[in-house]
Amino acid sequence: MAHNSTKKSFRNIGIRQIISYRLPWAGKVSILHRVSGLMLFLALPFLLYIFDLSISSEISFAKFQSIFQLTSIKLIILALIWGYLHHFCAGIRFLLLDIHKGIEKHQIQKSAVSVLVLSLSMTAICAIKLFGLF
Repeated sequence: MAHNSTKKSFRNIGIRQIISYRLPWAGKVSILHRVSGLMLFLALPFLLYIFDLSISSEISFAKFQSIFQLTSIKLIILALIWGYLHHFCAGIRFLLLDIHKGIEKHQIQKSAVSVLVLSLSMTAICAIKLFGLF
């Protein structure tokens, strides 16, 4: 039996190749799901501190309000809002995939793009509200 030497081989890509690698939308959503989950987990101490400030006393609530007026804090909160919304939408997508709904190639790509559009749209609406534009 002859060995087929033209068989395509797969290998890990190097760090320098990562920038030029064309990942499909489903892969990007998967990576962002992991990143958003990690971001939310690491932000728990900050979120608990903010929550504690908001409910401990009137003085701490006033401090909470003054901290929340800082643009840098609003941007951090907005990033956490995006992280939550993306993680939630992508999580629902993955649950549907787990029960074999939408597993055709075109459906997978369409649902991945839908997750990105939906999570970014909801984040934009939250940003408008967060920065007081309505």
